[in-house]
Amino acid sequence: MEFLVAKGDYNRYVKRSLLLLLVCVIVLVCTDQDYYSLLGVSKEASSREIRQAFKKLALKLHPDKNQNDPNAHDNFLKINRAYEVLKDEDLRKKYDKYGEKGLEDQQQGGRYESWHFYRYDFGIYDDDPEIITLDRGEFDAAVNSGELWFVNFYSPRCSHCHELAPTWREFAKEMDGVIRIGAVNCGDNRMLCRIKGINSYPSLYVFKTGMQPVKYFGDRSKESLKNFAMQYVTSTVTELWAGNFVNAIETSFASGVGWLITFCAERGDCLSYQTRLKLAGMLEGLVNVGWMDCGTQGELCDNLDISSSTTAYFPPGATINNKEKGGVLFLNSLDAREIYQEVMQHLPDFEIVSAASLEDRLAHHRWLLFFQFGESEKSNVQEFKKLKFLLKDEHIQVGKFDCLSSPTICNKLYVYQPCLAVFKGKGTGDYEIHHGKKILYDIVAFAKESVNSHVITLGPQNFPDKEKEPWLVDFFAPWCPPCRALLPELRKASKHLYGQLKFGTLDCTVHEGLCNMHNIRAYPTTVVFNQSDVHEYEGHHSAEQILEFIEDLRNPSVVSLTPETFVELVQRRKRDEIWMVDFYAPWCGPCQALMPEWKKMARMVNGLISVGSVDCQKYYSFCHQENVRGYPEIRLFPQKSNTAHQYYSYNGWHRDSYSLRGWALGYLPQVSVDLTPQSFTEKVLNGKDHWVIDFYAPWCGPCQNFAPEFEILARTVKGKVKAGKVDCQAYGQTCQTADIRAYPTVKFYPYQGSKKSVLGEYIDSRDAKGIADLLNEKLEAIQNKGKRKKSRNK
Repeated sequence: MEFLVAKGDYNRYVKRSLLLLLVCVIVLVCTDQDYYSLLGVSKEASSREIRQAFKKLALKLHPDKNQNDPNAHDNFLKINRAYEVLKDEDLRKKYDKYGEKGLEDQQQGGRYESWHFYRYDFGIYDDDPEIITLDRGEFDAAVNSGELWFVNFYSPRCSHCHELAPTWREFAKEMDGVIRIGAVNCGDNRMLCRIKGINSYPSLYVFKTGMQPVKYFGDRSKESLKNFAMQYVTSTVTELWAGNFVNAIETSFASGVGWLITFCAERGDCLSYQTRLKLAGMLEGLVNVGWMDCGTQGELCDNLDISSSTTAYFPPGATINNKEKGGVLFLNSLDAREIYQEVMQHLPDFEIVSAASLEDRLAHHRWLLFFQFGESEKSNVQEFKKLKFLLKDEHIQVGKFDCLSSPTICNKLYVYQPCLAVFKGKGTGDYEIHHGKKILYDIVAFAKESVNSHVITLGPQNFPDKEKEPWLVDFFAPWCPPCRALLPELRKASKHLYGQLKFGTLDCTVHEGLCNMHNIRAYPTTVVFNQSDVHEYEGHHSAEQILEFIEDLRNPSVVSLTPETFVELVQRRKRDEIWMVDFYAPWCGPCQALMPEWKKMARMVNGLISVGSVDCQKYYSFCHQENVRGYPEIRLFPQKSNTAHQYYSYNGWHRDSYSLRGWALGYLPQVSVDLTPQSFTEKVLNGKDHWVIDFYAPWCGPCQNFAPEFEILARTVKGKVKAGKVDCQAYGQTCQTADIRAYPTVKFYPYQGSKKSVLGEYIDSRDAKGIADLLNEKLEAIQNKGKRKKSRNK
């Protein structure tokens, strides 16, 4: 059928359409404000840079300072929302990938603090270069790097933390180079602090690889902190005399480790014991530290032309008789930091590996290689010279390679700018490029993780192409902080899946064409290639979540439903069967954000509730027929009965796995028994069954949250232990007699041949699986006790 439109009408129609399109574009641009632009930071900004930028804006735009501006509150909410999202790794990844649509379930940024809080309490140590602010993603790498760490766990609201701050700064400056001084803001890193058992602030801990963390309990003066920390500096200062001095200098050539010696004479100032010990810690593994008393070793000091107190560095192979030819370096400073820097400058740089020997050397040893462009380039950070010592136990050699000497090799390795990479002892085919911070502890952690994991750097030559073996490929950009946070987690996951799944990373700033070919639009994008099947990972940045994702691919917890299978499995379900179904569209941001939580929830209710999903882009007509009006639409189809609803829709605010699980379990038919005072006495106390009882109050929030968990427990132990519930609001006397002092309280009443005590056995757990395991242990103990009794009677 054709429609004829007059020319004038057509022109008016076109103008109206263009005007409408323009309005839509303007609305889109105005409402979709970029969070990075709001804070004035780049997309590669670190957590510290984001905090610093937000604090600067908060002090300027806070409503307390702009009381005459009617828009001050709304303007501040915008920057506060931007900060709350960008400071969180998971939310930042969702925002980078889906924009604000991916955050519709997240309501961060709706509340803010007073101006005074941002001025005096927020980001206490962000402006102190000697103090390293550690976040959740980098904490483990830092404290397991092999260096000594002293970490301050604090809360911005803690007055004692603020009282300690000036002392902690002074202490950090004095100990710089000896030990690493760190700080963890438990307000921003609640989960990390909870895992580490931090329950008061400030909490100060010493960390060192191979040693249990040690908590500091002394007074918070600088001297006390220093004395405590120095206990864990294991380096020693050797006293030298005529008998061992010559031997020490001569054997240094074979060991490759020189000597820094303080000669203490009557004239001049001698380095204090504390300064010598600090130097021993700063130079551990690189230089031996010793001292000599010229009062008792006068002849030796005279032979060395030492007439006043001085400090000298004797490099390996130094000649005592001719100090100038032997390269002995005399130092006039009494400051540990100045002496350290001068000695470090005189230590040899890394070995340069030639192009001719590269392949052979990488095939027989583990290597950490610095790629440079031009032989004249020296290591710009003297501290990196500690790498050889810190990586010694992992048998990792450290060297440099000049890409100008062989551009072909560097091009083959996709190295186009100065960087460093770990080679795992299998030649140039098995390596990983470092994309983290160019600081010592991060490089050490990377090298140790990389050589013991199975993640390799990919490019066009080795990218998986319909191979028989499945691959997990991480498409990333080095400037992207969530990408860098994900890499250590991939390494952890690769150890668990070795031989089952290969792991590789692809730098999309280098291989843009390959990333475009796979339609990569955000970083990081993690994909599993299993021959012709492609599965994108949408979960959190943790090894545990990645392993769960892989397990779900092997044994799917969510059934992909078609219109036909929906009718067969859901509508025609068995009478006692329950289904949860997610109606979604692949292009929908909230749907994409929901997917990992949906799969996790499905695993949590496995065996109790069947879980499925329907792709409404693919089956649009079917979803329309089912009255699906928006995405995602979550529906629960309960057990069939004459009066039951056809389905229940989820209208909860939160769409995380635990909220969905709690809602769904509420529709399970009750297995536990509601008890009265009479039935409690008759069945529980006087009966011959084992009972587990939930004492609760209807008004109690934790009781309501625990109720579905208790029903899972009742199903788990059915046939072995009976489960009952007592309403302590209705039957207060019964609960008082059972000594119930808080709600919910779980107690076990085992039958052991006689009437049970009303007090029962208290169970300190709110997890169904944990309680079930504990009950099984108790039942086994009762059974064994009964067997022993029968054996004695015989």
